[in-house]
Amino acid sequence: MDESKHKCWDVVFLMLNVVDLRGRTASISELRRTLPRGGTDVDSVLPVVEPLVREVRGRGAEAALEYGEKFDGVQPASIRVPADVIEHAARELDPKVTEALRESIARVRAVHAAQKPAGNTVELAAGGTVTEKFIPVERVGLYVPGGNAVYPSSVIMNVVPAQEAGVSSLVVASPPQAQFGGWPHPTILAACQLLGVQEVWAVGGAQAVALLAYGDDAHQLEPVDMITGPGNIYVTAAKRLCRSVVGIDSEAGPTEIAIVADDTANPVSVAYDLISQAEHDVMAASVLITPSAQLAADVDREVEARYGVTLNAERVAQALRGEQSGIVLVDDLDAAIRVADAYAAEHLEIHTENAREVAERITNAGAIFVGEHSPVPLGDYSAGSNHVLPTSGTARHSSGLSTHTFLKSVHLIDYDEAALKDIADTVVTLADAEQLPAHGEAIRARFENL
Repeated sequence: MDESKHKCWDVVFLMLNVVDLRGRTASISELRRTLPRGGTDVDSVLPVVEPLVREVRGRGAEAALEYGEKFDGVQPASIRVPADVIEHAARELDPKVTEALRESIARVRAVHAAQKPAGNTVELAAGGTVTEKFIPVERVGLYVPGGNAVYPSSVIMNVVPAQEAGVSSLVVASPPQAQFGGWPHPTILAACQLLGVQEVWAVGGAQAVALLAYGDDAHQLEPVDMITGPGNIYVTAAKRLCRSVVGIDSEAGPTEIAIVADDTANPVSVAYDLISQAEHDVMAASVLITPSAQLAADVDREVEARYGVTLNAERVAQALRGEQSGIVLVDDLDAAIRVADAYAAEHLEIHTENAREVAERITNAGAIFVGEHSPVPLGDYSAGSNHVLPTSGTARHSSGLSTHTFLKSVHLIDYDEAALKDIADTVVTLADAEQLPAHGEAIRARFENL
């Protein structure tokens, strides 16, 4: 390893790359170019995924099963997982895991139930009102990935907000597993059973997204109106290709954590939080933003000392040494907040004095974890918040998955004759100004003999 790129004063960093912004105020443009950032080139795989989506659109489940056998090495007996398989998975689940899932479901449900907005009616004039209604999406497909880990937590994070929004029809899609008879992982199935999800499809990857979007009448697989849930680059590409047919939540990139910390932070806690996020994927991003050179050096030393004892040490090391991870040195806390807002992390931890006050100053983050005792793994499972969050800087303009994701806002415009007549001249004037006279005539025709 070339250690020269790690040297920023008289300390050699052994693990994490360093971006030194001390002594100057970088513009937002410069920060976007220089901050550690990974990402995936979705465009590069579109030529591979597009014919797959086209095949599934034309041949439905048959094509999806063929692609599943090619990519997953197994073909399930059917796309739809039988009810007895789901029930068996729930019965056989470790009771401790069952209880942990139940507790997490209860906490996530409490938070997402509180998110559901009430409708409202505004009276603009006597006899003239606009009412806003919130209507749930009718049918939703929830994607739960396989791959490096098993994600029953993703079942919870997708299903609960959809249920709290009032979605009437849910289907969970998850890749078939050869070691489990061609069905999704039993922990995934057990989580579905605990949540009352009765429709589960044994299909993964881009083919799952395409099948959810287009369905298959011959196999009684009804298409959905919206697809949510994270996945790999191929899943993301398929969501992009299908978003003219269905709604999607987002195009998820590799997971990321940023930590704003000062010299009051515990370097061991910070190191473990950086390591834990790197455990997800070799492209995961772990970034420390700090005005304390001493803390930076201490954290780097703790990361180097501790990452090797984790189960996924090789994956962690690749992620932490990648260009997407590193330490950003700044002059003071104000500069750290500015850098954090420019980075717009999926997960942002605050390890500073008066952490809540600092957290309240942040404007761009998917979720903000306040203080040493609110780490990201808490949010991954049991904080009650949602862990499906905007990545790759999209937290500047987008929110995480929530009950709102599954609701449509619809306006009911209800004017009587007097109320319309009162505003008619205004509408006609604007229609004429836009050279759309038929718009004005549609108003005048109700009151004049044209």
